[in-house]
Amino acid sequence: MKEKITISEIAKRSGVSLATVSLALNNRPGISAETRERVLETASELGYIVKPSGQFSCGSLKTIGMVVKTDRGTTPQANPFYSKVLIGIEDTCRRIGINLLFATLPVDNDNRALEIPPMVYNGMVDGLLVVGTFVDETIDTFSGNTHIPLVLVDGYSNSERFDAVVSDNFHAAYQAVEYLIQKGHRQIGLVGSEENSYPSIKERRNGYLRALKMNNISKMMIAPFNINKSHGFNETTQLLQEHPEITALFCVNDDAAAAAMKAAQALGRNIPADLSVIGYDDTYIAANTVPTLTTMHVDTLALGRAAVHLLALRAENPDTARMTCTIHPLLVERESVAPLKS
Repeated sequence: MKEKITISEIAKRSGVSLATVSLALNNRPGISAETRERVLETASELGYIVKPSGQFSCGSLKTIGMVVKTDRGTTPQANPFYSKVLIGIEDTCRRIGINLLFATLPVDNDNRALEIPPMVYNGMVDGLLVVGTFVDETIDTFSGNTHIPLVLVDGYSNSERFDAVVSDNFHAAYQAVEYLIQKGHRQIGLVGSEENSYPSIKERRNGYLRALKMNNISKMMIAPFNINKSHGFNETTQLLQEHPEITALFCVNDDAAAAAMKAAQALGRNIPADLSVIGYDDTYIAANTVPTLTTMHVDTLALGRAAVHLLALRAENPDTARMTCTIHPLLVERESVAPLKS
């Protein structure tokens, strides 16, 4: 028979006091969110069953709705980026005792909603998380009529009245291009994005442009395309044929980077010997390309977890100013980038 897990063992493994473990397990105030999360994760790893009370973390939230964008022919769970966001949301709701309802949100090629799930307006939920979509006037109107808190998760709106959890796309893209420049590259192409792209992708495009400008590089070489319509193989092929002087590519996500690498290799370019490639997101794709892909890591689990806590905070404080939680990506170096040869 398996021995019963004690809070002393949890405290020892977590590196905190018994009092801190008690506060975390009973959802009491007095410790930081980071410490609470560490204790709960340790308890879960040891097999300790945490009874959800939700008294501290949930506030007035009993049931929330998670509305996730879905592209044609795919499910959110199959999306390499959003699948981990969903895990972060589900895990946090389970830990703090919130019921979670799930609905998909069909979107067009610009990530705008094509229809509204009933849970948005039928009173089934106390709050909403809208994942990966542009909240247009339709959803804005419905959510305004229901008066329930709503948090955008990697989502955007022109109204600027919703709380949001986003990635720091601009500065991370700037960092990625700056990294290539520090490796000696100055002929740097951009793979993916259009001038009117979804805001997160447009921010990555702007980060690329700013990095070139700040390093006195005037030549912009871009393979523009909508990432919901194309992976970028043909567009990258055309870019490299038109600009054979390119020595490095910054790609707006890992999917585009994988396609760009295949296009370059089909043209006889060796990666990274004569062409460096860097991606964005650090999905499972990055570790499975040949060579493995250097990329910007987005903590997608943290995106989901932060969204639930931000929604609970909004429910408890409905009149506070609009809040945005920003997740800062980190560079993950693998094999697809090399210093420019003299």
